[in-house]
Amino acid sequence: MNLRYWLCISAVACGLKADAAGTNSLAWHGKGDRLDADIAGEGLLPLLRDISSQTGWKVYVEPGTTHRASAKFHDLPVDAGLRRLLGDLNFSLSPQTNAAPFLYVFRTKVQNATQLVKATAATPATRHVAGELLLKLKSGAEAEALAKQMGAKIIARNDALGLYRFQFGDAAAADTALAVLQNNSDVVAVDYNYYLDPPPEMQSLASSSLPPVSLQLKPPGDSGKIVVGLVDTAVQPLDGALNSFLLKQISVAGAADPSGGLMHGTAMAETILRSLDVVEHGNSSVQILPVDVYGSQVNTTSWNVAMGITAAVNNGANIINLSLGGTGESAFLGALITSIQNLGIPIFASAGNQPVSTPTYPAAYPGVIAVTAEEGGKLAPYANFGSFVDLAAPDSSVVYLNSHPWFVRGTSVSTAYMTGMAAGTADFTHLSWPFIQTSLFHSFPVPAK
Repeated sequence: MNLRYWLCISAVACGLKADAAGTNSLAWHGKGDRLDADIAGEGLLPLLRDISSQTGWKVYVEPGTTHRASAKFHDLPVDAGLRRLLGDLNFSLSPQTNAAPFLYVFRTKVQNATQLVKATAATPATRHVAGELLLKLKSGAEAEALAKQMGAKIIARNDALGLYRFQFGDAAAADTALAVLQNNSDVVAVDYNYYLDPPPEMQSLASSSLPPVSLQLKPPGDSGKIVVGLVDTAVQPLDGALNSFLLKQISVAGAADPSGGLMHGTAMAETILRSLDVVEHGNSSVQILPVDVYGSQVNTTSWNVAMGITAAVNNGANIINLSLGGTGESAFLGALITSIQNLGIPIFASAGNQPVSTPTYPAAYPGVIAVTAEEGGKLAPYANFGSFVDLAAPDSSVVYLNSHPWFVRGTSVSTAYMTGMAAGTADFTHLSWPFIQTSLFHSFPVPAK
């Protein structure tokens, strides 16, 4: 891989000094593509934490790797500087679209660099769309009258479900209205329109020993169809026979731009199909309904996810995959999910890709099946381990776009594996969802931290 100058410049803290022990220091300068160092005997993990803190890179290291860095240089290109700092260790700096690069440090092979190095940075605050509130109203409530009373206008709505998106003149007005609406007898739930995290990036591979999925569609019957509602980014056309598993895509967030390489939704769709292949051995009648809740945006929101879930169910989905998440606990989205679960529709969601116990939503809503990542029977070092987590599944997948392999890792992959496992089992055995869920809980327990 050509490492030269592949940097996410906006994420690099130019010219900052590290808080290393003694006189050890690192500094990026210029446009973030040149590096100074004065390091003597610094351990590998402190060095990598320093690099991650200054650059914003996601840094992964092969577990058990040790190294003492000693180097003094000025104004080297970043790849040359890393070579001096890391000595005999191997490394790969992988550029990402709309995100900071990933740095993998390893002794043997890049796939073994699985331990996330935590930067010494503050946890980002939960973010929401300024000046907006989302409401679920009781049947018969007058949304227009309520909006007028609160000085808001309705910018999106689903009257059948009593879901409304209110826009206020500014953030302060929305804050004031939230406190009032929480005590209104016509309001089932109200909250901010939270942003959810961008989907994780995928890594393009030169080649892979894992072949593409080989699965044939067995035409589903008139009844008992299993349809997975894949609420994610847009899904690109899949290779060969796999495309027949995709139903017509729905978008609730506008047109997407698929020109930037593999999209996250595409990777999740193929991961679900790979899991189906494991369960059903070559053919399946399960179909995937892609619902794009991102459009051309980096983030999605509580409203878009709610509309995506609703669209999936209204168009026949009877199992939902949410390989997405954020820290915002939305009473509005939680109330909608409860109403979907009351229909007997299971929802699988990713637990989050930070090694903390902090809840990730929608995975942490009651009744949602929260899936974290495991590697070799152990909790993945980067994966959320909160008490809300229900299952652990393999954390990585190789998927193909236009016959080219890509590598993707994270709890979103684990979630897609579990969704495929559940859907395939239902298709193969015709057992009930509660029975299948109970079986999964016994078969895929969360490893101890």
